[in-house]
Amino acid sequence: MPRLFVRRPSPLLAEGELTHLERVAVDPALAHEQWQAYVTAFRSCGWDVIEVEPADAQPDGVFVEDAVVVFDDLAVLCRAGAESRRGEASTVEAAVVASGLLVVGIEQPGTLDGGDVLKVSRTAYVGRSARTNDAGISQLRAAIEPRGWTVVEVPVTKVLHLKSGVTALPDGTVIGYPPLVDDPASFDRFLAVPEAHGTAVVVLDETTVLMSADAPESAELFRGRGLEVITTPVTEFEKLEGCVTCLSVRVRD
Repeated sequence: MPRLFVRRPSPLLAEGELTHLERVAVDPALAHEQWQAYVTAFRSCGWDVIEVEPADAQPDGVFVEDAVVVFDDLAVLCRAGAESRRGEASTVEAAVVASGLLVVGIEQPGTLDGGDVLKVSRTAYVGRSARTNDAGISQLRAAIEPRGWTVVEVPVTKVLHLKSGVTALPDGTVIGYPPLVDDPASFDRFLAVPEAHGTAVVVLDETTVLMSADAPESAELFRGRGLEVITTPVTEFEKLEGCVTCLSVRVRD
């Protein structure tokens, strides 16, 4: 059974970091409702949900994807590019260790945010962004290339994280909204989507994806490719440069 690590939103969510967007009002109560609906969508598709210990003092703690990336049975614990987010790490580490995964960590001076890592087959595209540096990418390469992975560095300047701009469909096609993608040619196969919030999908299985409810044209594009599309509202997280990918860490056994 596939597993999902999640963490409930902090009551301080509205104070989360912002890089490319102007700050607008965030409704913490609505955010919690949307988070619950997000988790329910996974449970309904047969995922085992593991809740990480709350980190209410960490505004961005709900974005657990940034804290760890899983490659087969190896969990790479990240070192946040934003110093304000480094307090999120210990509770995520405890949950990952308890799950039985092997663990390695990114060490100073390296920084790596999980949102900068897009896995497509055995390739890990890694965004060189404001949050992920050369040392972090080098350490990741050393950890996973001996295990049969290939690391491909790609530039990220137009969005916070690589996966703010691109994700991948079950067949490995990378999708993105062109104004948010630095170099579409970095990817073997690239499909442009018509909406900014259509760039992020989570693959639930080989025929099903989960995405934001705020990209109906993109959803129809994916349905036209034969996919089942489940949509869920994540407006309060999108206001903070979040999306459906960064609210969870997926482990496929």
